[in-house]
Amino acid sequence: MAKKWGQRIRNWMANKMDLPQDVLMDLPRITMIGQIHIYIENHRGLLAFTDKELRLLLKQGQLQIKGKSFVIKTILPEEILLEGKIDQVLFIND
Repeated sequence: MAKKWGQRIRNWMANKMDLPQDVLMDLPRITMIGQIHIYIENHRGLLAFTDKELRLLLKQGQLQIKGKSFVIKTILPEEILLEGKIDQVLFIND
């Protein structure tokens, strides 16, 4: 119950103060350019990587990206830049 109250307060603050919800609610920000480039901010870590799949840990669940010829161009503690042919982006709830 306390988590729901906290989430409601964060939503209200984001709306009233015109702040981005991804900052207040600890959500990932995903920027995708076509099917060749995806930039993800605010993740919790890399779980798996192959040339066909990338899986990231999020605050709530995981993010799975499927495709071909993946190359990690940049990886930082909370940001990652992936290039390749992106076919799917899936949110997995735990």
